[in-house]
Amino acid sequence: MQGRCSLCEREEVLTRHHLIPRCRHHNRRNKRDVPRELAHETIGLCPPCHKQVHALLTEKELEREWNTVEKLRSHPELSRFIVWIRKRPAGFRCKAYTG
Repeated sequence: MQGRCSLCEREEVLTRHHLIPRCRHHNRRNKRDVPRELAHETIGLCPPCHKQVHALLTEKELEREWNTVEKLRSHPELSRFIVWIRKRPAGFRCKAYTG
């Protein structure tokens, strides 16, 4: 799928990112507190941003603390990465950096 990355806003081929990771959908807390539509919500991320998100954050952290685009953009290390990757051309690939 082609489009604009939800984090860096570059025009790219996108991958689907579940705001609440699929492996956490059956968690008792999620079933009780999160509406089904929200639990299955996805956003489009370019491959470098998607790799960086998963390199920096665990599935549990993504589920509990970083489950919106706004929250992901506010993450200190991820926001530095976003500033850096925005300057790269479409199709640019890099390894995830965890500092």
